Order: sequence, then structure tokens, then C-alpha cells
Amino acid sequence: MEKVYYTIGEVAEALGENVPLVRFWSNSFPTFIRPVRNAKGNRLFTRADLDTFRQIHFLVRECGMTLEGAARQMKEDRRPVESRVKAIEILKGIRQQLEEIRRDLL
Repeated sequence: MEKVYYTIGEVAEALGENVPLVRFWSNSFPTFIRPVRNAKGNRLFTRADLDTFRQIHFLVRECGMTLEGAARQMKEDRRPVESRVKAIEILKGIRQQLEEIRRDLL
């Protein structure tokens, strides 16, 4: 069963980044990421927010775009970015499975 909300730590772990960077991206992209707050005031992110973080991560880290460039790209047309991010996630999953098989064979 998929979670409804993810903590900022879980988002950071999924992206392989640190929490302050995820917080910075959350604040830098308020049009695309709208976390809800729990009673303690902690940010909670939806699956859609997590997907948006992955797109930002791809544009900034993999493509070398600035935050402004990434925001502009996402405003214009997110579909190409979404398909690339999904393809990368699938390939990472396949790689992880292959590494597990390799370990089991050794």
C-alpha cells in the first residue's frame, strides 16, 4: 500500500539529497510543491510532490539547469521531463534487481 504523505526526510532519502536542499527546493518552487503541515508544523509531501521533486532533481542535477531554468522548463511543458524521470526510475530499479541477483550468485 502506498503512503499518502511523505516526510521531508523520506523525500530527501528517495532523492539521495540532504534535507536542507529539499527544504530549499520546496521553498523555491511554491507553484509546483505545496506541502501540508501536521500539528507540529512539519512539512508532509504527497506522491505528486515527490514526483515533482524528482523532476527538479533531474533538471538541476542531471541537466545542470539553474533553478530559474528548471522552473521555466516545468512551466512550459513538463511531459518530456516526466517521461525521462520515469525512465530513469525504472532503470534504477532494474539495476538494483540485477545487483541483488549478482550478490545472490556470488
